[in-house]
Amino acid sequence: MSRLSSGARTTSSRTTSRTTSSRTASRKASRATARTTAAPLPHPRELIAVSADGARIHVEVYGPDGAPPVVLAHGWTCSIAFWAEQIRDLSRDHRVIAYDQRGHGRTPAPAGPSGHSTRALADDLEAVLAATLAPGEKAVLAGHSMGGMTLMAAATRPAFREHAAAALLCSTGPSRLTAESLVVPLRAGDLRTRLTKAILGARAPLGPVTPVSRKILMYATMGPASAPERVDTCARIVHACPRVSRVAWSHVLAELDLEAGIRELELPVAVLVGTADRLTPPVHSRAMAAALPRCVGFDELAGMGHMTPVEAPEAVTARIRELVTTYVQQEQKEDA
Repeated sequence: MSRLSSGARTTSSRTTSRTTSSRTASRKASRATARTTAAPLPHPRELIAVSADGARIHVEVYGPDGAPPVVLAHGWTCSIAFWAEQIRDLSRDHRVIAYDQRGHGRTPAPAGPSGHSTRALADDLEAVLAATLAPGEKAVLAGHSMGGMTLMAAATRPAFREHAAAALLCSTGPSRLTAESLVVPLRAGDLRTRLTKAILGARAPLGPVTPVSRKILMYATMGPASAPERVDTCARIVHACPRVSRVAWSHVLAELDLEAGIRELELPVAVLVGTADRLTPPVHSRAMAAALPRCVGFDELAGMGHMTPVEAPEAVTARIRELVTTYVQQEQKEDA
């Protein structure tokens, strides 16, 4: 992967170059996945971060103390397990901090509807940063889907500005999620938007993972050439999300408007998306790359869907490593 660009805008020619180079990386990632069996995660150090409303956020820390820190925020219906490939790789020489968003994984759901909001997401991230990083310590923050929206929501928060050296917005968007979604194969308009809201907010339980449910999940969230092992991984994670949380957060996402948060992300930010993403199509990422004050990279991964950290783990991990090298380790050397 080439060195990060310092330009604040991504031209169409640069976008084409990124897409072409990412296609090779994505294919290599898919082949490697099919050939290997995933090793178990290293044993984490677990802690609880207490958010502003008293919510207890489950946090896991991997890797050596004193290593450059990376903070991972997962998306809607996922959990820490979604970042397994990044944790395995990065924890060899980074301190990897991952947490379960409220109502996901081992973090309990909030008691009332007020606990489901972008403000709460920002509160939780601030709590995690305060609980895991020393005063003034810098980290790279990576957010996938709703995790990326968490970074946007926290853009003006003091803890975010104190600790974030750079960020990766991965398969995400700031607004108009149901209007731009391609899950429903209809022409854009009110009917498609209403149907998308109804599908994503459906109260029906997902039940156990079955061949049919795997096909549905793959269609909605993954690229057409996704390895079966990757589809199974995503299906198990998504089906484990409690129905109450899935539905409550779908309502928040349907009304999302974090356009102002994008413009407030004044740190170096890289953007990454799959060209076959139906949930947050590339139109979002292209607009974010244009609006960010300091966009330092834009990757379109050819053929990848919404679950890019699972579908193309090497490409996502490489981008995180590059951000750490450029904006955490290099600045530490300059300060020394």
